[in-house]
Amino acid sequence: MFVRKKKNKSGVISVQVITKVNGKSKLVKTLGSSNDPGRLEELVETGYHYIKKYKGQQVMDFSDTKSVYKSVFSSISSHTEIGTEALLGGIFNEIGFHKIKDSLFKYLVYSRLIQPVSKLKTTEYLFLYKEIEITTQQIYRYLDKLHSTQKELVQQISYEHTRKILKNDIRVVFYDVTTLYFEIDQEDELRKTGFSKEGKHQNPQIVLGLLVSKHGYPLAYEIFEGNKFEGHTMLPVIDAFKEKYNLEQLVVIADSGLLSKSNVETLQEKGYEFVLGARIKNETHRVKEKILALDLRHGQSAVIRKGNLKLIITYSDDRAKKDRYNREKGLRKLEKQIQRGRLTKANINNRGYNKFLKLDGEITVAIDTEKLQQDTRWDGLKGYITNAKLNKDQIIENYHHLWQIEKAFRVSKSDLRIRPIYHRLQRRIEAHICISFVAYKVYKELERQLYEKKAEISVNKAIEIAKTIYQVTAVAPDKTKIEHLLITNEKQKTLIELFPENFG
Repeated sequence: MFVRKKKNKSGVISVQVITKVNGKSKLVKTLGSSNDPGRLEELVETGYHYIKKYKGQQVMDFSDTKSVYKSVFSSISSHTEIGTEALLGGIFNEIGFHKIKDSLFKYLVYSRLIQPVSKLKTTEYLFLYKEIEITTQQIYRYLDKLHSTQKELVQQISYEHTRKILKNDIRVVFYDVTTLYFEIDQEDELRKTGFSKEGKHQNPQIVLGLLVSKHGYPLAYEIFEGNKFEGHTMLPVIDAFKEKYNLEQLVVIADSGLLSKSNVETLQEKGYEFVLGARIKNETHRVKEKILALDLRHGQSAVIRKGNLKLIITYSDDRAKKDRYNREKGLRKLEKQIQRGRLTKANINNRGYNKFLKLDGEITVAIDTEKLQQDTRWDGLKGYITNAKLNKDQIIENYHHLWQIEKAFRVSKSDLRIRPIYHRLQRRIEAHICISFVAYKVYKELERQLYEKKAEISVNKAIEIAKTIYQVTAVAPDKTKIEHLLITNEKQKTLIELFPENFG
C-alpha cells in the first residue's frame, strides 16, 4: 500500500492511496485534490497516516535496540515444541499410518515414544507441550474404536511397509513371548496368574506373543490369558499370519521355550520349516554322549541326525565363559544359604542351581561336586533342532537374529513403557498394546533410517534432540502470523540436515 499523486485532465493533482492486487494497482481511497503545493503535502501526510492506521505499519526506532527487541518479543503469541512431531510424523506417514485419519491415533503413538505415561498424564503432556486439549474420556472412547475397527488395519500397514523395505523377503519369521503384569489382586478372564518372565508370579498378567521379520521389524502380535503355556501360543499366531497374507512357505525361528513335542509335530504336519532352540541336556543318553564326544572348539559346529530332523551343535568360548560365570554365581548363593542353615530337604529339586544339592546323611545339605563336574562339560555348547532346508551356517546365522525380538520386548518395556498397563477392560488393554506396537514400528523405522544415513546417534538421542526444537509464532501489526524455527545448536542443525523433508 502506498500514496500516489495523479494529475487529472483538468490539471488538478489528486492524492490517492493505492494497493497492489495480483500485480495490478487498485485504488483504495482518494484523499483529495489541489494545485497548491502546501495542500498537496498535507494530503500526502494524511495518506501516510491512513496507511499506518489501517494496515498497521509501524516505524521502529532502530537506534533503541532494547525497545526493538521488546517490540518483537511482545508480538510472540506461542512457543511450541514441534521437533518430535516433525521427526516422528514424517516416519509415521512414510510407513503409511496416516491412512488412519483419527488425529488422536498419531498423538497417542507420538506420546508413547516421547513421554510414555498413563493416559491421564498423556492429556496433561499434550496440553502443556503441544497445546492440544484432549480429555481422558476422549482417549478411552478412541481406544474402544481402535480395538473394534482399526487393529487389523494397523497390522496390515505395518506388514506392507516391512514387505517393501525387505523387498518381499518375508520367508523367515521369528516368534517369542513375554509377560506383562498388572498391579491388581483379582484375576479376570484375561488377567491371570501364571509363570512370569518378570518374576511377578503373584500378580495377574497377560501373555504377549510377537512375530517379527529379519532385522526385528514387527509383523503381528496377539495377547493371551496370563496362565497360557507359551508353547501353545506360537502356532495360532503363525497360522493366522500365514493365512492372512497368503504366504506359501515360512521358516519359523523360536527359542527353546517354544520347543515341545507337540509343537514340532504340528509344525511338520502343517508344512512349516523351523529352527528351534534345543534343550540338549534333556536329550536321550545316546544323543548326549554323541554331543559330548564332538569335542568342538570355538566357532565350530556339527550336525547330529535325529530321524527326519537335524540337531545342530555349536561351541563358543564366550558362551562357555558366561555359563561358568552363571553357575559360579548360583553356587555362591547356595553356599551362603547352606552356611546360614536356610536350606532343607524341601529345597532338593531340579530347579535352577538346586540340582547341585544333595542330602548327606539325613539332615545335612551339601554341594554335589560330581553333578557339578558333569555340568561343566556342557559349558559353551548350544543346540538347534531343525527341519529347514537351509545349510548349517544359514541356520545358525538366522537363529542368531532371534536377539532382535528380545530387543523388541526390551525396548517396549523400557523405552516405550508398555507396562504398567492401567486399563481394566480387555478391549482397552488390547488397544494399549496396539498403540505400543505402532510406536515400536516407528521406532524401528527411525532406527533403520538413521543407520542408512550413517548417523552417529541412536533413536533415543534423536528424539531427545527433537524435543529441544521449538517454533515461535509472532503476530504482526497487520494480524499476519509469522512462524520461525528456533535452531540454537549444532545437534539440532545435524538432525534437521538428516531429515530435511520432515522439517521443510
